[in-house]
Amino acid sequence: MKQKGWKDLPAGSVVLEGGSAVKFKTGSWRAFRPVWKEENCIQCLFCWVYCPDMAVKVKDGKRGEFDYDFCKGCGICELECPGKKGKKAIVMVEEGK
Repeated sequence: MKQKGWKDLPAGSVVLEGGSAVKFKTGSWRAFRPVWKEENCIQCLFCWVYCPDMAVKVKDGKRGEFDYDFCKGCGICELECPGKKGKKAIVMVEEGK
């Protein structure tokens, strides 16, 4: 019998399998998503440091796009972003817009 995925379980279920969150894409239930405005980014990488889901990708020491498969839309990245000249490099927008 095939084991059910997390989306197939009823609310309140206990998942017995532990391990890395890499196997569990959790971004499908977010209400808001972050959008990166590269022109306002100062490459401080605060978003990467503070993201609890490791949804901010970094390559060669530079900030890249979000991995929306794992972003839950918590908004911490927007809160911590200093931006350039008072303009945030990350803004939260309603999912689907």
